[in-house]
Amino acid sequence: MIEKILTAKALTAVSTLFNVEIDPSQLAVQRTTPAFRHQGDFSLVVFPLLRVSRKSPEATAAMLGDEILRTMPEAVSFGVVKGYLNIRVSAGYWLDFLQNNYDNGTFGIQPPASGKPVVVEFSSPNTNKPLHLGHIRNNLLGFSVSELLKANGQTVYKVNLVNDRGIHICKSMLAWKLFGNGETPESSGKKGDKLVGDYYVLFDRQYKLELLELMAGGLTEEEAAGNSQLMRQAREMLIKWEARDEETMALWNRMNGWVYNGFDVTYKRLGIDFDRIYYESQTYLLGKKIVDEGLEKGVLFRKDDGSVWINLNEEGLDEKLLLRSDGTSVYMTQDLGTAQLRADDYNADRLIYVVGNEQNYHFEVLKLILKKLGRPWADGIYHLSYGMVELPEGKMKSREGTVVDADDLMDEMIATARAMTEELGKIEDFESDEAESLYRMVGLGALKYFILKVDPRKNITFNPRESIDFNGNTGPFIQYTHARIRSVLRKAAAPVIFDGHANINQKEADLIILLSQFPMAVQQAGTELSPSVVANYMFEVAKEYNQFYHEFTILKEEDPGSRQLRLALSQMTAGVIRNGMKLLGIDVPDRM
Repeated sequence: MIEKILTAKALTAVSTLFNVEIDPSQLAVQRTTPAFRHQGDFSLVVFPLLRVSRKSPEATAAMLGDEILRTMPEAVSFGVVKGYLNIRVSAGYWLDFLQNNYDNGTFGIQPPASGKPVVVEFSSPNTNKPLHLGHIRNNLLGFSVSELLKANGQTVYKVNLVNDRGIHICKSMLAWKLFGNGETPESSGKKGDKLVGDYYVLFDRQYKLELLELMAGGLTEEEAAGNSQLMRQAREMLIKWEARDEETMALWNRMNGWVYNGFDVTYKRLGIDFDRIYYESQTYLLGKKIVDEGLEKGVLFRKDDGSVWINLNEEGLDEKLLLRSDGTSVYMTQDLGTAQLRADDYNADRLIYVVGNEQNYHFEVLKLILKKLGRPWADGIYHLSYGMVELPEGKMKSREGTVVDADDLMDEMIATARAMTEELGKIEDFESDEAESLYRMVGLGALKYFILKVDPRKNITFNPRESIDFNGNTGPFIQYTHARIRSVLRKAAAPVIFDGHANINQKEADLIILLSQFPMAVQQAGTELSPSVVANYMFEVAKEYNQFYHEFTILKEEDPGSRQLRLALSQMTAGVIRNGMKLLGIDVPDRM
């Protein structure tokens, strides 16, 4: 890429002019801001060089510009604005670039390279409730990060850890046992995960009523919680489960089966898949063995009540529970076991956990424990911490039933896409099946793009109507741009053949330059584990192409060279949009 060539020439120029070798990180090459593009295509910031040049910013930039022009054939002119050197790249370079890449279907995507794989864990649902809006962000982020890492040449394994055991699971089981009257997904007409989720909410409702009754009898809230029969029964059920009580296990298997069937439907609609699924019920025992190892090594300690802890005061943290006094495990226990399994199964370079930022402390402790236990791969643990998804009215709460169900949200997005598409009259000649496919593509594309265009670390307030607007920074706007380009190419009737010979105007050059930066956007997104980099780059490409489309004729252009240039530009833009949106898990239509 031209940025690398320019950086290399600038480093050589600094060495020649000032007789010093500098770190490449001190030379920032960036796209020139629109206000100064009349001077050049790329800018070099020269302020870091002043300590070696001992000259003014303007004089330093001018000296550097002269030397770069002398040694770099691709550079044809430069301009200086204070501490910025603006370099113009020759039209011939961009024409050659377009000729070499306009029909390259894998442009920006690196082939697989050798090296240790990366394991990305995402989704991690509980089997006591259906997937909701928060899970959607987790799944979309995990899936897209995996695709970005693959596009950067890495071998990636997408894994899911299902939280299928614990006190929260027992709450749903107990509520069904006490109040279910044998209800099943078939008898209720509900998806299995939704049915089980209803009983989780019912447990919380009944538990709160019980507390109110106990408090009305004179107990404090803390005393009432300690005397709750419902909570006592739930804890007893967990102990029975860990003891492999036959009746408890049968109920657990039955209700989990309902949930898994429901999850599969949601994952398929969302376009999510996994290379392997782990289950906490199969990892917590290994976690207990690691706890025993920690006790033997003196890394962990046991309190008088029998519970097991680790003291992290020296690391600036507090004590962390690893095993309850009744011998039952906690999340940390099974995460120790799961991490060990992943290390054994994949010998991975990195173990990436896509989990919300409320678990920052948990993963900090997990990594510390494994390092203290001498696991050399512990340094490869990375918590991809992301912000919460909220609604305009506030935060969602699963146990209170105030979450946005993932299936319901997808239905709403598809219905909104249908209404807006029909309102705009974009499907008048579509067959019904083709129209329904388009509604799904646009609705889910709007949802995914709205979620992924935001930096993972930031919170999101989700607005369905705003996400599906056909104008602005939205998925449908980018999808419509791709469909527009495909329409142009269909109307051209013949295959695009561009031989690199044409006159090129500045708008065409700007679009080629932007397309040339796709590999860098993919690389940056993979390095930062942030799909938002590619998402917002996609918007810039769509916006730039639409400006070009409105300013210049394509099919009616009389000059053969310019016509083929613009068709080649259109074809390459469509390919970049298709490849980029695929990395976000978004399909693009050929017409709409």
